[in-house]
Formats: sequence, C-alpha cells, structure tokens
Amino acid sequence: MQLPFPLAPEPDDMSRENGRLLFARGSDFLKGVVAMSGLPPADRIEVCFAGRSNVGKSSLINALTGRKGLARASNTPGRTQEINFFTTDESHYLVDLPGYGFANAPLPVVEKWQRLLKQYLSGRQSLRRAFVLIDSRHGVKKVDEEILSLLDSSAVTFQCVMTKADKIKDHQMDKVLGQVRGALSKHPAAFPEIIVTSSEKCVGLDLCLEVIGHRRAMRLVVLVDVVAKGFGTPPRRPPTPARP
Repeated sequence: MQLPFPLAPEPDDMSRENGRLLFARGSDFLKGVVAMSGLPPADRIEVCFAGRSNVGKSSLINALTGRKGLARASNTPGRTQEINFFTTDESHYLVDLPGYGFANAPLPVVEKWQRLLKQYLSGRQSLRRAFVLIDSRHGVKKVDEEILSLLDSSAVTFQCVMTKADKIKDHQMDKVLGQVRGALSKHPAAFPEIIVTSSEKCVGLDLCLEVIGHRRAMRLVVLVDVVAKGFGTPPRRPPTPARP
C-alpha cells in the first residue's frame, strides 16, 4: 500500500542535470530587507526554506549553491531578522527567512517579524512553494505546526525537507517519518512527498535541486526560515498541488 507522503523518488538524469546547471553560474547575496517596500521586483522564481532555529537551513543553502558561507548561521538563534535574497542564474531568487522557535527575542521584534512574514507569504506573487525544514532528530514540533498552518491559510504549497539525516539511525528515522507524515496529513497545503537530506553527507541535494530547477511545474521553490509565534489565522484550503 502506498504510504501517505512517501519519500521523493530519485531524479532522472535530465532533471539532475537541469538542477546542476541552474547553479553552475554561481549564487550571490543580493540584499536583506526588513519591510515589504524593500523587496526586489517579483520578476523571477523565488526559492525559500522554512524551519526553526538550528534546523540546518544555512548549511543546506550553502550545500545547494556550493558556496560555503553564502548563508551565514548565527551563534544566537533568531538573531537575524531580515529576509535575505540571493540570486542564482538570472531566473531564481533564493529567499532566506530567519529561524523561528526562540523564546528570548523581544516581543515587539517578534510581532514586527510576524507581520512582515504574513505579508510576504500572502502577497508575493512569485512565491509558489515553501520548503519547510524539519530536524530528523526531533520531527514536527508545536512551533512547526504554527508555520504550517500559516502556509495553509496563505495558500502556499510547502514541501517537507528533513535535515541532518546522518545524525540518526535508520530505525529512528522510520519512527520520525511516521510522526511527520501524521502531522503533514492535517495540512492541505502540504506537497505529497518528503525529501530527506544531510548537508554534511550531501544526501538529498539533487532532489532539492531538481525541484528548484523544475520551472514548468514549480514556478518556485521557497527557502523559508521563519519566526512562528502566535499565528492564529484560520486556514483556507488551497488547490491540490500538482506533482512535478
């Protein structure tokens, strides 16, 4: 019987090559913004990853682009409060949003970030999918549920990307995947495949690159890392996502 939310299949040679070529010309930092007025023109596909602090988002972005240090991880979770845009080729933006799940940020800072995040997710026409990063050691936590519900209500298709797969054993991964599948089944915006990755071991990178480079079906991959606290917008059901 087919499992709900199966692991994404390996890409074929053509898809793998398309993904590689997308990043062959290099990626560069464009700008960091703190307000909607500072966003670059929505004139290309945007790729975005979401995940709580210390989930391994910066490492994954660096591994995908082949540029160590392009996305910088802070020693203080949640310290960076900008939406960071990176260019790749002339057709995509990689959009790096700050990590969520930290309790020490001042309340006014958290509220300001929440407003910006909601505006970005609901109003950015070039945004078509979010990659939501989940730590393979921990599975989906309550703070992750808040961002998943926000993506539902914003009608933004998201795909679960498991990180740090090299840090646990196979039988532990099977248990975590069961928990993650159960959590995803409650969210209508969830794309029906899971990608398992390890930035350190280069596992699953070609799968991410395939999705990012699949222009006809995707029109976008979003690398979102967000502050998710106090979201309570009732979700509206988006259209069922098409398979790439």
